[in-house]
Amino acid sequence: MATKRQRRTDSVRHKKTKKNKRLLLFSAMIVVGIVFLALFFITLFDYIYPPAAGKQTVAAKKERLEVTLYFSDENERFLVPEKRFVVKEKDARAQGEEIVRALLAGSKTGLINTFPEKADLKGVKMEGPDTLVVDFDETVVANHPGGSTAEMATVYSLTNTLTGNLPEIKKVRILIGGKSRESLKGHVALSEPFMLNRELIAPASPPKEG
Repeated sequence: MATKRQRRTDSVRHKKTKKNKRLLLFSAMIVVGIVFLALFFITLFDYIYPPAAGKQTVAAKKERLEVTLYFSDENERFLVPEKRFVVKEKDARAQGEEIVRALLAGSKTGLINTFPEKADLKGVKMEGPDTLVVDFDETVVANHPGGSTAEMATVYSLTNTLTGNLPEIKKVRILIGGKSRESLKGHVALSEPFMLNRELIAPASPPKEG
């Protein structure tokens, strides 16, 4: 049986152990708090004063350009403009690719799409100072409905969209699978570049009276 002295010794030792544990826990909490505050202020500083490269990256991600895309009207007789915002790119080639992808995504206002739903873009490149070459996958031909009206809509919705939004681009050449083709489905020749065709753009609606 423990004596009073032993019990006092054990009690003092127990209290010291508890005190040391509390001090250790408190020290750990202080260290965690300091690390958290340091990370917080570093993150805050980088947010307020980002590096030069970071500023450019953020601006590039957020900056948008309003463009006009052309789709068909319900009778597939005229091309109707539709406004859209796309990512603003650094040059005509990159901007052209962004615009083509928006056109392939289809109308957002109920107009008739001029490209088949399963139409893939392989790439876009410049040819000379004013010609943009747009290379489509074979899926464009395989899924195209054909017919002179539909082919005209496809060709000139692309051409009018690109030449209308990019001042540097005066002509558009269409390739299929990296090669020149006679036509999409036998109606509109693709051997030569295309230029803006204003006659296919739907006339502006007259203002309503009263």
